Amino acid sequence: MTTPQPSRAEGTRSEILRAAARLFRDRGYQATTLRDIAAIVNMKAGSIYYHFDSKDEILAEVLDLGIERIHHGVRDALAALPPTAPAVEAIELAIRMHLEVLLEYGDFTSANIRVYGQIPESARRRNDPVRQAYADFWTALLTRARREGAVRRDIGVKMLRLLLVGSLNWTVEWYRPGRGPIEGIAGDVAKLYFEGVLTPEARAAWLRRRARPSTAAVRSVPAPRAASRPAPLRASSAGKPS
Repeated sequence: MTTPQPSRAEGTRSEILRAAARLFRDRGYQATTLRDIAAIVNMKAGSIYYHFDSKDEILAEVLDLGIERIHHGVRDALAALPPTAPAVEAIELAIRMHLEVLLEYGDFTSANIRVYGQIPESARRRNDPVRQAYADFWTALLTRARREGAVRRDIGVKMLRLLLVGSLNWTVEWYRPGRGPIEGIAGDVAKLYFEGVLTPEARAAWLRRRARPSTAAVRSVPAPRAASRPAPLRASSAGKPS
């Protein structure tokens, strides 16, 4: 069965979005113009209006695609796991798929991360449901792991999600193909979160230190010094106090 080829208009639309994502990532939203985007795809600025109504519409699609592609990639990968697969296995696969899709479409995700704080409030409100849907996906996955007894109950699920997904997203800022395969990085991330960075001996020592009373709490407060008495007056040569 052959895969249907995108139409010429769809191909042009995709080129515009890729160019916009790259420019938003490198220059920011405010500094990027439709003329800049058109120059990359070798068209006149006015021709963009055949595909998009405004720069804001282009921005909205770039932001949505940056998250939706990752969300769909992770969701589809996890759907292929056996129903009895433990949550820890699902998390490990989600980490790897998140990184693979993230780095394949890095311009879109990086643009989302870099420009989100500088875009109009209306654009943020439009993108928020897409962002929240992916956050809810991870929250449900981590909550399931806790329910299965795999995640400690003294660590907040929201905090764990923010740290984990945030660290995954930041790889677009430093990853280069020469730094090793994505599978290796995903394995290191999973090992970091599942096992931690301390050796068993160091972890045991750290736990012992945490169990002790705080040094600051038991530190003795120095006793106040006794007030010094004023020196007695001395008589002057004239017989009067000096």
